[in-house]
Amino acid sequence: MIQHEKVQPFLFKEINKSNQNVAQLNNVPNPYFDIKSCDEPISHRDDIVFISSRFRSGSTVLWNAFRQLDNCTAFYEPFNERKWFNKSDRGALVDGTHVGVNDYWTEFDKLDCLNDLYNEDWIREGLLMTDSSWDPKMKLFIEKIISHAQGSPVLQFNRIDFRLPWIKKNFPNAKILHLYRHPRDQWFSFLTDKNLMNKDDVEQSYEDSFYLDVWCKDLTKYFPFLAASETPHPYARFYLLWKLSYLYGKVYSNHSICYEDLCANPQSELKSIFNELGWDNVDTTQSANVIEPPKLDKWKSYADDAWFSQHEIICESVLNEFFRQKA
Repeated sequence: MIQHEKVQPFLFKEINKSNQNVAQLNNVPNPYFDIKSCDEPISHRDDIVFISSRFRSGSTVLWNAFRQLDNCTAFYEPFNERKWFNKSDRGALVDGTHVGVNDYWTEFDKLDCLNDLYNEDWIREGLLMTDSSWDPKMKLFIEKIISHAQGSPVLQFNRIDFRLPWIKKNFPNAKILHLYRHPRDQWFSFLTDKNLMNKDDVEQSYEDSFYLDVWCKDLTKYFPFLAASETPHPYARFYLLWKLSYLYGKVYSNHSICYEDLCANPQSELKSIFNELGWDNVDTTQSANVIEPPKLDKWKSYADDAWFSQHEIICESVLNEFFRQKA
């Protein structure tokens, strides 16, 4: 339909309208009377911690480790569509793979004011935000959570990896922790039915449980290779999205954490994290106790190295060419 010759002129006209650059202005004082601009003490606090990671990357483990500490309040995935702050909507289900977690919502009690600010579109639209993006409701939503925290607020997100430039601009003194996991094991964890979505049939049988298709659809406008028409194999799209998220995390975070290292050496990794945050003399014992070493290299039961490598090599070539053109 959009390729029709009668539609194209209208389409391009609308696109050009939206691409108009707003003049670079400064809000100078009113010449008739002085209006005191209010400061933003919440967003400029220096004790805020954001955790950014992909789905099935071990983020619940890291959140639960922070949850054990007395000097902070750790909030679980604030953008989640189950709306932890809404007792009638959130339900009682806890993922059985989240060992040692009895609920996700205790920290959100008495935050029902978030109902009026929450926008479920945040989970599927506008997933990439630059430092000039505009969403005052999202900012206020996050600020309300921060103001509710006892001690340092720690907010664990699975939906801000491509929004980190916006986070850094709007919360300039916050610390950002970036958690990543081996992509092959993360892919294995992504698949809810591994028999149905086996290596030979997955291109036809893939069923989206962790928003891969949703994210690729929204981000295609920035990264066209994420479109299913360009990259039909779901593991290839998964890998491209994983790598882009990794690159954003490395550039915009204060500290990157390897999930496998965290699980193998929880005491030393947690000390490194707390040192980055400037948290001196924090006892890591209780936090380390909730971190259980996972079984690594599960991907080998799904497919051999050659199967994964053939997709990853092509994906890396696509990324090299894309960023070369951008440069």
